[in-house]
Amino acid sequence: MNKRCECGDTKSLALRTVIFARKVSITRVPVYCCSQCGSHEVFSGVKGDISRLIRELGAKPAPRTIPFDQVHEWAGILTAAASEGDSLHKTAVERAAEERTNELLDLWLIASSVGDENWKAELQSRLAQLNAAYIS
Repeated sequence: MNKRCECGDTKSLALRTVIFARKVSITRVPVYCCSQCGSHEVFSGVKGDISRLIRELGAKPAPRTIPFDQVHEWAGILTAAASEGDSLHKTAVERAAEERTNELLDLWLIASSVGDENWKAELQSRLAQLNAAYIS
């Protein structure tokens, strides 16, 4: 998955570590990277969620590592797709997204059958993270 860089080259989507306040490592964050000019840009589909996570950490966070793919479904999809090869190809991402959506829907049916409204709400939130707008 690529996009055009301001320098004219192509930015490739990769999973990177974002360091916050020199103490917190947020791993497996989807970031567009340009090999020509070195610019980096957090993937727009997770930018708001990264910002929210950083706000929650506060101004003086304790040192730690946060695996973003365990916090955000889209990052999890990209991690699953990346495990199939060295780069993130659209077909691998689409396949991983479809598999994860089906898993979440199966879990939602189970939560529904046992009447667990909290679990259903959590699963609906996770499904919302897999909105098609993220895939663009």
